[in-house]
Amino acid sequence: MKRREFIGLVGGAAALPILQPFAAQAQQSTKQHRVAYLALLSGENTTYAKPLLQRLQELGYREGQNMVWDYRSAEGRTELLAQLASELVRAGPDVLIGGWGTLAPKAAIAATRSIPIVFTSVGDPVGAGLVKSLREPGGNATGMSALAADIAAKKLQLLNDLVPGRKLVAVLGNPDTPYTALALKQVKTAATIMEIPFTVFDARTVDEVPRAIDRAIDAGAASMLVFEDPVLLGALQQIIDRVAKARLPAIFGPRECAAAGGLIAYGPDQKRAYRIAADYVDKILRGASPASLPVQQPTKFELIINLNTARELGLSISPTLLASADEVIE
Repeated sequence: MKRREFIGLVGGAAALPILQPFAAQAQQSTKQHRVAYLALLSGENTTYAKPLLQRLQELGYREGQNMVWDYRSAEGRTELLAQLASELVRAGPDVLIGGWGTLAPKAAIAATRSIPIVFTSVGDPVGAGLVKSLREPGGNATGMSALAADIAAKKLQLLNDLVPGRKLVAVLGNPDTPYTALALKQVKTAATIMEIPFTVFDARTVDEVPRAIDRAIDAGAASMLVFEDPVLLGALQQIIDRVAKARLPAIFGPRECAAAGGLIAYGPDQKRAYRIAADYVDKILRGASPASLPVQQPTKFELIINLNTARELGLSISPTLLASADEVIE
């Protein structure tokens, strides 16, 4: 399938070039670098963190030789993050990586203000209190943001392509997360320009998800935009099954949502983001301060279409849209 890249803003600063490998120097080093990773979701060590580890290996870091890899996962239980972050900090890592989302990096920063922290996919780092600004983080944390200025407009356009006529779009989100507030602001701006009506349906807990979707159906929504959030990801299969039963086309963010049966996923290229995060880890291990490393926003996005789900919904995907997808699941 032909790949299309959608370019977004870069946090008020020009995107930094990806560092060239320093494999020879790193392999010659006898220093043991301790790198810790705090995960919220199950299996991040084999999904999100995998390209990060691969990039570190390219840069010359070898687990058991010149790198100690210390991984902890809350397995989706947010209440465990603070304890796990404290455990990692007590081990004295040279760098602490905050895995997917905002909650893991927040727990890491709450546990230490001295150990350098690299976050990997935070929607609104400033709003979450992780950094002072994108250009100048100013503290012990920096990394990758997961939100770009035009992503909401693209998602709305995709939904309008699938269900033309500017029909009501339901937005499913958790209002208690900083990411939702920023993403919703972008949806409002895009929807006003595109003249697409939308209504927000809140779900603060997994138990509230079915009721929120039912309210959207009762309101006559023709499609749904699902915000990324630990609560909603925790109810992902429930959401996918419920919107499928209602024959409600839905668009998600992470690729895993389409792989699990969601119709469309559109969001940052996570593999690339985590590789850049590894470059930041390398820079910090070589003496750079996170305070001076600008937070980077995504410049490359992935469009994943689940053609099986489209058929089950009775939707016809245009050849043009299929050709623009980075991956088609059949």
